[in-house]
Amino acid sequence: MSSQPASAVLDPSSTTVPGLLSRERIIARPGFNRWLVPPAALAIHLCIGMAYGFSVFWLPLSMAVGVDQALACPADMGFFARIFSASCDWKISELQWMYTLFFVLLGCSAALWGGWLEHAGPRKAGVVAALCWCGGLVISALGVHWHQLWMLWLGSGVIGGIGLGLGYISPVSTLIKWFPDRRGMATGMAIMGFGGGAMIGSPLADSLMRYFSTPTSVGVMQTFLVMAALYFAFMMAGAFGYRVPPTGWKPAGWTPPAQNGNAMITQGHVHVKKVWGIPQFWLVWAVLCLNVSAGIGVIGMASPMLQEMFGGRLLGIDAGFGELDATQLGAIAAIAAGFTGLLSLFNIGGRFFWASMSDKLGRKNTYTVFFLLGIVLYASAPSLGTAGSIALFVFAFGVILSMYGGGFATVPAYLADLFGTQMVGAIHGRLLTAWATAGILGPVVVGYMREYQLGLGMPPSQVYNTTMYILVGMLVLGLVCNLLVRPVNPKHFMTPQELAHEKRLAHEKVDAGGASTIPQDEMLRIGRGGNPLLVAGAWTAVGLPLLWGVWITLDKALVLFR
Repeated sequence: MSSQPASAVLDPSSTTVPGLLSRERIIARPGFNRWLVPPAALAIHLCIGMAYGFSVFWLPLSMAVGVDQALACPADMGFFARIFSASCDWKISELQWMYTLFFVLLGCSAALWGGWLEHAGPRKAGVVAALCWCGGLVISALGVHWHQLWMLWLGSGVIGGIGLGLGYISPVSTLIKWFPDRRGMATGMAIMGFGGGAMIGSPLADSLMRYFSTPTSVGVMQTFLVMAALYFAFMMAGAFGYRVPPTGWKPAGWTPPAQNGNAMITQGHVHVKKVWGIPQFWLVWAVLCLNVSAGIGVIGMASPMLQEMFGGRLLGIDAGFGELDATQLGAIAAIAAGFTGLLSLFNIGGRFFWASMSDKLGRKNTYTVFFLLGIVLYASAPSLGTAGSIALFVFAFGVILSMYGGGFATVPAYLADLFGTQMVGAIHGRLLTAWATAGILGPVVVGYMREYQLGLGMPPSQVYNTTMYILVGMLVLGLVCNLLVRPVNPKHFMTPQELAHEKRLAHEKVDAGGASTIPQDEMLRIGRGGNPLLVAGAWTAVGLPLLWGVWITLDKALVLFR
């Protein structure tokens, strides 16, 4: 028997026997190509991005008992009786609480466990995310089988929401460290996947439900189980594909931007525990919250907005929305569905385009463009609706949604510029509480203003005018906050000793002063080379589903131009 102590074998942080999920285990070696990391991140983000597409389940789940039509609960049945009842169908408004839980738990879990992720590494975080997201789907499937609404809230909403948070931030710090020369582009590629997840998952779920549906079942339970299995395979492949660069690594021939005189890009590193007390963090928090609040408010009402503002003009008929018959209403609803599909493509494309542009423009300047251009487009929306210019209206909202997605994709690099790269994943996690806030603020402003103005008797074509101007006000506030962002005061940075300690907690191979212990000749062979077929295969594995989703979405969006 070995004389090695059992603790050395069981301790996953042991330098002698690192555990399979340990951060030590995934420090890149010579010959590892950094272009393998983005598809690993995409594999996870494309799966958890289905959170955006969960509305495809609302209608079938609202008829899970009645199957052909909803079986209403007794009018006098109380709230708790409803969520435990297996004899009547759920309301869509009750099911939609899962959507709220998704993004509240995403922001909270990312904030709570972001610091743990920096020490544990992206592989362990990715595995936990897969277990939570896919395990939540399995619990939801059981909830459908036993018809227990609380199990859907707990499974997909709470446990799945935790998986969303960990999966969302798992690649951020890693990608920024692998691509210091293209921070925006790298995070844009991964976060593009989160926007594209519903584009793949929604049509897949629809096809599966049709396949599994029977005269006695709507097919949602089986669909949840199949998607849980598929997502688990993809997410585990992504988690095990992660590698982290060793301390001190940089691309061959690259000069750090701070040495080129860019004052907004720091060379220091801020500890996540200090960000709550730094003004720049709260300014960027407000920037993200206000940008997302405006965008998410539009996303939630895009379909009724197009139908009510243009009415019969979508069909070439000079008639308002209230003057259309049932057949015509169905026709414009199909056109509006194509409109929302087209907006999703702008959302996805904007994540990559704007984040990549930020590498050239700078993060602060990119957000300035978002706000200035957004102010013009939001303010012009009522005029475009009045003028009846459908093409310009669609284009304007496409650009708006591209900047909504671009805001998500650009902010991780913005944080890395301001607070350094050592704990940017954890800091990004705390910033995502702005998303959770925006997920409530945006829809409330748009939804309640619409209902209020309809209650006053305002024509449907005009109920969004005031709302657009309120959103313009949000963007003005966001612009002011962005213009106030300045470089972080050096007093907030970790000392060399604190940084060295943090690196050792993250299992990085450093000496007492925090410098890398890896020989320079090995360092030069990390990040490039490797088997080109492996790189091509990894990109194909995530690229084909993404292209399929784009094709399906474009096919639906073409109804706008027929």
